[in-house]
Order: sequence, then structure tokens, then C-alpha cells
Amino acid sequence: MERILVVDDEPDLCEILKFNLENSGYAVDTANSGEEALAKDVAAYNLFLLDVMMDDMSGFTLASCLRKIPQLANTPIVFITAKGDENDVLTGFNVGADDYIHKPFRISEVIARVRAVLRRRVSPSSVSPVSELVVGNLSLNPETKRAAINGEDISLTKKEFEVLHMLLLKPGKVYSREEILARVWPDDVSVLERSIDVNMARLRKKLGPYASNIVSRSGYGYCFIIDRNE
Repeated sequence: MERILVVDDEPDLCEILKFNLENSGYAVDTANSGEEALAKDVAAYNLFLLDVMMDDMSGFTLASCLRKIPQLANTPIVFITAKGDENDVLTGFNVGADDYIHKPFRISEVIARVRAVLRRRVSPSSVSPVSELVVGNLSLNPETKRAAINGEDISLTKKEFEVLHMLLLKPGKVYSREEILARVWPDDVSVLERSIDVNMARLRKKLGPYASNIVSRSGYGYCFIIDRNE
């Protein structure tokens, strides 16, 4: 049974989420602050459902702390909050969120999103190392190094493949130019941030109908939005 930790400074809301998630087949614990959450055996959880606006430690800060724990590098984090403007959403994804739910919410929506995030998470302990990433008719296979649209191969350079792989692993997450450089060009000091824009433009051209899924967030970086063509 998958375990979820709900963190919100409203005890009543925690209990509502706990009751409904348990009825959906999950084991659920609650905490009313970031500090209380970190005092638990956080490595034992399969997903974290975090409020953002909490006293002392915000949900963003808590998520950053969780992401620094090696065992939690791929554990899904979902924010559930009233802070819903674009900058807040971008901050959420930048600190490691897998999804972002706005208050007020429907319980059915929370449960559906939790299921979806748990279903698509990448587990490093998976029996099979192959995890083909699929968005509509676009597919990418990290093992065969093959990307295709409608089954037809896309001719990508090694760097273009690595950039697309990174974006598809966490749809919606905004990667800064500095982060893209550090991950894809770690040893090449000659590559400038402006080169990222050039490479993104080339990658978009090759993606055809999926070019618009790669979105530039002004002042932040790039992300892959999965629902543009679905």
C-alpha cells in the first residue's frame, strides 16, 4: 500500500484529505507544519501533499528540504494551495513539485491527480530500466536513444535528445538555462546561456506538431507542457 504524507496547518483539512485518501486505498499520515513533517520518517512515503502558506516553514521550503534527501529525489510532491498566480506555480515546479492543485478543490480532483502522479513517477528501483516517455504520439526511449512521432524517428542530436529527455521526465517543471547547462553541458565551459535558446529553437523545429509544447517562461527558463496537443 502506497503511503502519503499530508502537510497542512489546518487540522480539519488534513483529516478530510486523510479520510478520503484512505477510502481510496492509500495509507495516510498528517502533519500540521513543515517541522512536524521533517520529524517523521519521510523516506517511508511515496507521495507528499503539501500546503504552501504555513507558519514558520512554507511548503516551498519544505519541498526544498525534502528534495535534498537522496532517497526522495524522485518521490512525488504535490502542492495544494490557495496561492495560484503564475509566479507561485512556477516557484512550486522549480522547487521540485510534480503537480499543483488550487484551493478550493474537489476531493475527486485531488484523488485523481494523486493517482496520476503516482502512476507516472519514475522509480529508480524499478525492475526494468526502460521507461519510455510518451506524450500523445510523441515517444522517447532512454535505452534505445530513439525519439519518434507517430512511429517515425526524429533525427535528434545527442544534446537535443538529452534536453528533450530532461523536459519529458517532469512535465510542467521549469528548468532555468543555468540548470539545463549544468545537466546537459556539464563540462563544456564554451557553451553560453544564449546557446540554450538556439538549441531549443532547433529542437522545436524537429518536434513539428509538438513544438508548442516546449514553453519559454520569461525570466525563468523552459518547460514541457503535456496538454497542448492532447
